[in-house]
Formats: sequence, structure tokens, C-alpha cells
Amino acid sequence: MKVFVIGGGGREHALAWKLSQSPRVNEVFVAPGNAGTALEEKVTNIDLSISDLDSLVTFAESHAIDYTVIGPEGPLVDGVVNHFEAKGLHCFGPRADCAQLEGSKAFTKEFLKRHNIPTAAYGTFTDVNQALAYLDKAGAPIVVKADGLTAGKGVILADTLDQAKSAVQDILQGNQFGEAGSRVVIEEFLTGEEASFIVMVDGTDVLPLASSQDHKAAYDSDVGPNTGGMGAYSPAPVVDQMCHDRIMSEVIQPTIHGLAADGLRYRGFLYAGIMVTVDGTPKVLEYNCRFGDPETQPILFRLKSDLLDLIEAACHGVLGDQIAVWDSRAALGVVMAAPGYPGDYPKGAKISLGQDTEDTKVFHAGTAINGDQPVTSGGRVLCVTALGSGVTEAQAKAYERLKSAHFEGAEYRKDIGYRAVERENS
Repeated sequence: MKVFVIGGGGREHALAWKLSQSPRVNEVFVAPGNAGTALEEKVTNIDLSISDLDSLVTFAESHAIDYTVIGPEGPLVDGVVNHFEAKGLHCFGPRADCAQLEGSKAFTKEFLKRHNIPTAAYGTFTDVNQALAYLDKAGAPIVVKADGLTAGKGVILADTLDQAKSAVQDILQGNQFGEAGSRVVIEEFLTGEEASFIVMVDGTDVLPLASSQDHKAAYDSDVGPNTGGMGAYSPAPVVDQMCHDRIMSEVIQPTIHGLAADGLRYRGFLYAGIMVTVDGTPKVLEYNCRFGDPETQPILFRLKSDLLDLIEAACHGVLGDQIAVWDSRAALGVVMAAPGYPGDYPKGAKISLGQDTEDTKVFHAGTAINGDQPVTSGGRVLCVTALGSGVTEAQAKAYERLKSAHFEGAEYRKDIGYRAVERENS
């Protein structure tokens, strides 16, 4: 079989790597891919833009692709799945109408309210004065979100009222996020512990994947600006069996039923960012309509099942027959970022990778090939991932492996997995 993965980040490297392990897969094509996918056996990079939907479809048709998997959110919101399905091609991901769950935070908040799915109290605004008046009533701490897609950078956790007002003005008046910031969502600040709960959906049935937890803040101890994610680990200890069951019954199943009630049939990966509050209630922080990044890397490093089998079952509406088998060990990934990320950063630095082992792997994100030399080409450059008997051991192995991966100015958090390590050690 031939499989086509669309995207060029760390998530797509992990997807292509895992799909290439299937004995039924002969070739995996990735558009545009990165230096990591270029180095994998059975994987070929294709120089196509993820926003050129017609060319992506033409490639899949002309190369007799059996299944296409969409990695990033942009093409999903733009309707790439609709384009593929119009040509009778199997494409795993939600159609544009369902991808609004990620494409518009206001749409999501209204959906959650309509279907009584637990989430933070909120207000939605296009007028800056009305938003500022709401902030005066609500106080701080509080959360300000640009409505549209912002590559994980449009969420501001404001500790003070001045910070919140500045964020609202930057988004609505300062055009900080362009069209994505034409509307803001202001949310109650929830306390508890976050977890990433990712499932596969075939329109009716749901297959939960291993739980995970990522670190959005740029610096140690969860301080600094929000990023696309500086590291992740799986499983997340906060998601014990009781919490897992509550997330399924109070969030995931009502979401799929709610979409169906609204006339929307969801198929693809669905990511619920969950805040597990002090009393154990799971509240939705956000939905993503694809696999998370960097959660994909540790999750797929633990997956023992054939990913193609799961995707094929979902595309044919028989996901309920599938069981995902997991490595009992934990996995942890540390993101190595370019200096200055999530702000401006240089590109083109040479990368030395070191040697992977059976229990460690370096996944590429913002990398490219210059001749035969991997170089940096994005903000998040590598995700150094390791397996261990628990998160503590996986953390130690990941940071040990990281010592042999290098590029000039590399920045990374030194505390990925700290909550889970504290739990294990106590």
C-alpha cells in the first residue's frame, strides 16, 4: 500500500515513521516533510505546499495513494478532506465543517455550551471596549484567546488586569494575529492539572489513544510565553481510570453525539485539551482536530498496534472492531528549539543528531536538508524522545540522549515531565 502524509513537522515525522513500520505499507510520501522524514526508510518527501489543495489531490490520484493522513490544522480548516473525498480518495481527518472545532474558539465555546459539555465560563467579543468592560467585571487572573488559528501562540494567560487588557488591545486593535484575531474569547482561569486526551473517530465509534501531557510555556516551571509545545510525555498520571472514564462519558461521547445532532459527522483524530479540576471534573480547554505536537511523538513511540490498521478501520467505519495495544513503559519527548523561539529565530544552523537506540529516537520538526546536511528551518527543531519504566526513567534517558544532539543556540526546557516525576517519587 501507498500512504500520503501531509505536513512537515514533528507530528508528521512520527506519523510517517510509524506508518512505514506496517508490513502492508510499501511507500510513505510526505508533503513537504523535513530532514527527518527524508532519512527514514520507505519514506519520500514531496515538494508540495500544504495549502495547495488541488496539487495534493492530483498527487494522490496520480500515484494511486491508498490512504492520506492530514497532520496540521490549516489544511483541515481549509477543507482538504472535502477535496480528497470529492475525488473518491480515502483521507483521514475531519471535513471543514467539523474542523471549525479548532478553527474557531468562539464556535467551540458555543458548541460546548449548547451541548452541556463542561468548560470555563467565557465571553466573545469583536468590540474592544466591550471586551475591556467584561475584563473589568471579571478581574484577573483570566485567559484571553484569539479566535482563529495562531499556531499555538494565541492564548494569553493573564495574571493581572493590565496584562489582559493589553492582550485584548494587541489582538483586536494591534492586528497581532491578523484575521485570526478579529474576535477574542475571554475565559475564566481554571486551576487544576492539564492533560491531552486524543482519540480516533470514525463518525460513530471512538478509539481512545494513550493519555499524554504537554508543556506549553517556553521556560522551566511553566513560565514564559505560550508555545506550540516544549515537550510531552505519555501516559499522564492525572488521567487514572476514573478520570479516563469521566472524560469519555462527560466530554468525548457528548462531543461526538453533539456534532451528530448538529448534522456534522466527525472522522479523524480528535484532541481534547482537558483541565482536570481539583474536584476531578474534566473541563474542555480546547479542541484540536488532529494529533497533537509534541504529544504525537511519545504516544506513537508507545503504540505497538499497526497504525495503518487503525486508520483503515476508521476510514471504513469499523473502528469499533479495533483495540490499540500499548507499550507498558512511559515515553517522554523534549523539544529542542531555535534560539529566540517563540519569537523571531535564525534558520540554517547545522544539526548533529547523534545515534538513536532501541529506546530513544530523535524526531525532526523544523528541519531541512542542505545537500546531505540537516539544518534548522523552524522554531521547534527536534523532539528527543525516550522510553522508560516510568516517566522518571524516560525523562533521564531523553535528557541523556539530548546531549548528543546539537545545533547552535539550541534551547530547551530542563523539567519536562516534572509533575509526573514528582508523583512517582512521592
